Amino acid sequence: MASIFSSIEAPIGARLSDVIAEQIERCIVDGELRPGDALPAERELARQLSVSRPSLREALLKLEARKILALRRNAGYTVAEVTAPSLTDPLLHLMESHGKALADVLELRQGLETMAAGLAAMRASTADIERMAEAAEAMEQAHQDGDAALAAEWDARLHLAVAEGAHNLALAHVMRGMFSVMREHVRRAREALFTRHDAEANLREQHRALVEAIRAHDPDAAVRAVEDHLRFVREGIYAPDR
Repeated sequence: MASIFSSIEAPIGARLSDVIAEQIERCIVDGELRPGDALPAERELARQLSVSRPSLREALLKLEARKILALRRNAGYTVAEVTAPSLTDPLLHLMESHGKALADVLELRQGLETMAAGLAAMRASTADIERMAEAAEAMEQAHQDGDAALAAEWDARLHLAVAEGAHNLALAHVMRGMFSVMREHVRRAREALFTRHDAEANLREQHRALVEAIRAHDPDAAVRAVEDHLRFVREGIYAPDR
């Protein structure tokens, strides 16, 4: 596998550790490194960057202090997970007891996911699209296996993969930070939807349509696919007898 890092030559007057940190940050911004991804071992990373280990170590410590990287015992440095429990935990609690919170999260998803779909149709790479397709297939398989929790997990991961395929750092950051809320919302929506006999077939076709619109690089079709999907979800939650 080719390295995503390149040899570094610090400009005159620049601190080498700052240049190293900037390249690692750029890999994160460009989506080449994702939350949870492990960096190569220190010796190997220094070799790939053509820098000394002390300079590399200084850069890694800076990124750890900024909470961009996390140091894991026996695992080295990884890209920090984007979580916001002070935001998500209250929302998870409110969804347990207040129907309006569920509706509000659906409105938020409408705004974020239509934007993500349109951008992903313009920007997603082949690898991005394959991740979406794999998530859709895993979701279908989990449903066939009767594992509702796993199906909901892969459903949410498909929508996250679309957001990551948009290659908008701010959007991906928000979607990753809200992932636990989105996963719980998806789980509850699927519970409501599966009181309808046509739910599984509709969800399968809606998700396939979304992935194929992005594969075809058709932003309008991708946005329509999300809108159709979330309209179906809304009807399933609020009018389950239809």
